[in-house]
Amino acid sequence: MSRIPVAVYAEDPVLKAGITHQLRPRPEVEVVRPDEGREATVSLVVVDRVDDETTRLLRRLRRSSATRIGLVVGRFDQDALQTTIDCGVTAVLRRAEADQDRLVGTVSALAKGEAVLPGDLLGTLLDHVGRLQRSVLDPNGPSLSTLTAREVDMLRLVSEGFDTAEIAARTSFSERTVKNVLHEVTTRLQLRNRAHAVGHAMRHGLI
Repeated sequence: MSRIPVAVYAEDPVLKAGITHQLRPRPEVEVVRPDEGREATVSLVVVDRVDDETTRLLRRLRRSSATRIGLVVGRFDQDALQTTIDCGVTAVLRRAEADQDRLVGTVSALAKGEAVLPGDLLGTLLDHVGRLQRSVLDPNGPSLSTLTAREVDMLRLVSEGFDTAEIAARTSFSERTVKNVLHEVTTRLQLRNRAHAVGHAMRHGLI
């Protein structure tokens, strides 16, 4: 099994050393330095909170490479979720929960192109963001008709933190069908991935 190249970004050297120390012993991953010239499959950005500096780094990573971006964060609020999704982040892990197994699990999911988002936080946001976006939604903009009922159901489950197998079990579809439906949504709406699809649907009050 090939190891997943991971780059760790953190302004705080203690945070960077802590995450790196947890990743290095694991055979699934290989920690690479951003300045080595070798592109990492996964980039982990480790911060206390999402501020302007963090946002600039996330945007730079999104623009400059094909790496998949994960965020390990101490404090995370509603505004931060939308910002990170817009910046191409597809995994969020709270630092308090970032033990070795969860870090490696998050890296592995990112390498497979899967999203890892805290379902409890997204669940809390759904009503808030939906109400906010519906109150300002352009009458000629996207509406519920943009998505089928099946697509809406699956995006809701993604937003609640369920993976492909769990969504398949809850909707009584095969995993292949779940993947195809979600791929169709992202392709049709010209979105980058599942997390971006959830962010799009939230912004427009579709879920």
